[in-house]
This record gives sequence, structure tokens and C-alpha cells, in this order.
Amino acid sequence: MRAILGTKIGMTQIYSQIGEAVPVTVISCGPCIVTQIKTVETDGYDAVQVGYCPTIERKLNKPQLGHLKKSGTGLFRTLKEFRVDKPSDYKLNQEIQTDIFSPGDFVDITGISKGHGFAGVVKRHGFGGGPQTHGQSDKQRAPGAIGPQRPQKVRKGLRMAGRLGGIGSTIQKLKVVKIIPEKNILMVKGAVPGVKNGQLLISSTVKKIAAKKVQPEVKKVARKEVKK
Repeated sequence: MRAILGTKIGMTQIYSQIGEAVPVTVISCGPCIVTQIKTVETDGYDAVQVGYCPTIERKLNKPQLGHLKKSGTGLFRTLKEFRVDKPSDYKLNQEIQTDIFSPGDFVDITGISKGHGFAGVVKRHGFGGGPQTHGQSDKQRAPGAIGPQRPQKVRKGLRMAGRLGGIGSTIQKLKVVKIIPEKNILMVKGAVPGVKNGQLLISSTVKKIAAKKVQPEVKKVARKEVKK
């Protein structure tokens, strides 16, 4: 299992060895505690459940409270399951930290995108809006016609105004630039979904990493002098 839960701290930039400024997102990861181990014999599949962000009793409902007290690993705000091949490699109350990744790895990061409330079609879908000439007064950002003449109805899936953001979003194939294990800090190149202090799921990328093509060495052939 190469996955961990974390909290988005913010963005900054660091400098590479050649002096290039690299924009990075700083994520405080884990430590995540193993709260349950599931196997094919007992649950029908192999998985490991981890807990993140310690909390207190009054912030949990009765099912969550009873489940965590039974495991004896502590109380956590967030629980997440990860499928694994060998659940026997894990133990209850085991810590999962940032050392599962290394600089140069590629990860997929999932979070809740920023909520922008109710938005019109121009902001939500990028519509161009109406013309701003010939006495146009209040239709610059209107959606225009929303239904055909026959049949006279609004078709399903039509792009219209509505709630923007605040949904699950995943950014794939982000490169891990730097890791600070003593502080459980992970830095990835680029932006990730969510607001500051929002929770994130960091896992190994599902995309294939293309190998870099090494150009063959070109042998220099000495030019032969041509006799006149």
C-alpha cells in the first residue's frame, strides 16, 4: 500500500539544483494509524483501514465510537480503507508515514475542490455571453435559449447555472519534489484541489510512467581531406 492521508498547508516555491524556481504544494501527511485489518476469510476482501486526525468522543457518532473503541487504537476524525495484497504485513496501531514515498515519485491527490456557491453559465461553463452593442442592457451574461422548438422541452444534461465547486476532484501524476520525514511534510510540484487545511488523499499514480528515451551517442567521424 502506497497511500496516506494529509492536510493541505499551502503553496510556496523551492529552487532546484540548477536554480530553477519550482512551485510546490506543502502537505502535512499522517501519521496514519492502522485501525482495522480486513482479510478474505473474515470480510471477503483484503484491505487495511487507517485513521487520521485525532479527535474527541463528542465529535463522533455511536457507530464510529464503538468501532474505534473496539480496535483500541484511539479516536480519529477520518477513516479510510486501502486495498492491499498482503494484509499480514500490517499490524493494529501501526504508523504509516511519509517514508512510503521518495522524491521523484508520481502521485494522485484527491480532495474537495473549492466551493464558489451558485454561479452563472459564464463563470461555471465559460459561455461567451451576449453582444454588448445595439442597446444591450441586461443580457450580457445570459445563457440564451435553453430548449428546441420540437420537442418543446429542456433536454437533460444542458449546461446551465448552478452550484460551482465543492465536489471531489483528483489531480493525477503530480511529482514528489521534496520530503521532510521528521516533520511529515510532503512537497509536490503544482497545485492540488481543496482549500487550506483541507484533507487530502495521496496515493501512487495509476497512470503509466513513460521511460525517458536515451538518445544514442553520435560518433564523430573525422573528415577526410580530398586531394585536388
